Amino acid sequence: MKIYTKTGDDGNTGLQGNFRIAKSHPRIMAYGTVDEANAAIGIVLTNSLDDDVSQLLSQIQNDLFLLGSDLSNQNLNDLKNRVSLDMIEKLEGSIDKFESELPAITNFILPGGNVAAAQIHQVRTIVRRAETLVVKLSDKDEINSNSIKYLNRLSDLMFVMGRLINKRNGVEDIIWKP
Repeated sequence: MKIYTKTGDDGNTGLQGNFRIAKSHPRIMAYGTVDEANAAIGIVLTNSLDDDVSQLLSQIQNDLFLLGSDLSNQNLNDLKNRVSLDMIEKLEGSIDKFESELPAITNFILPGGNVAAAQIHQVRTIVRRAETLVVKLSDKDEINSNSIKYLNRLSDLMFVMGRLINKRNGVEDIIWKP
């Protein structure tokens, strides 16, 4: 099977259920940005990371693929491959676990430090953009509301994970100095 189909040469693409929409549609922009976040996590995973961080990022990559599938399926009665509350709760559990290793935040923290931490902060910003685009999509089309919640928690987790990676590598938080 060839990778190219030529079916998108007219500026449209296919969704689940044999629907075709413009590649500029908010739905495509939303799940394309989710895919971008997934690719950015792939870059982070090229670093030497602690096993718990690496395993969690690998799971998140799978979750993001499922999220993209969720967003590409307009039929909300089709319940397979949907973001669930359980997925959100797992992110919350990871946030709580990692935060327990970190000092309390007393100032704004700038992205950076260790290379992997800086890359995680970049993932965070991509996830925030994805969240914004999914919210924009939800203004136009009905979607699984868990998608927005998942992205909101994921960006929080990426912030905490950036701090965690720095701490575990002996790098202090970079404090904003106005």
